[in-house]
Amino acid sequence: MICPILKLLIALLLLNLCFQASGQYMEWCIADEQTPDEDLERAMEWACGNGADCSKIQLNYPCYLPNTLKDHASYSFNSYYQRFKNKGGSCYFNSAAITTDLDPSHGSCKFEFIP
Repeated sequence: MICPILKLLIALLLLNLCFQASGQYMEWCIADEQTPDEDLERAMEWACGNGADCSKIQLNYPCYLPNTLKDHASYSFNSYYQRFKNKGGSCYFNSAAITTDLDPSHGSCKFEFIP
């Protein structure tokens, strides 16, 4: 009997980690690793040209490194998604992106989350 109860408690604890203090589910938008580079490039250019803040993925800014298309696309996709998700925006980008409940921030590069 202890084992099922323990499993339930662990599951509830893990579920709770996905919520912030206000009770909002935390979700970020990142590049899908299976997406071809040319599709990522096109989707990233669209996001940056349509409201994403892509300034932090420029040389000498906090999210420039690692300097990979996947990392830069992830940052731009998330920036767009956070800004527009409450206005009908999605994390689709022509199938180039997916959502995650794991914060993709790393080092000094902070991926924003907007409730």
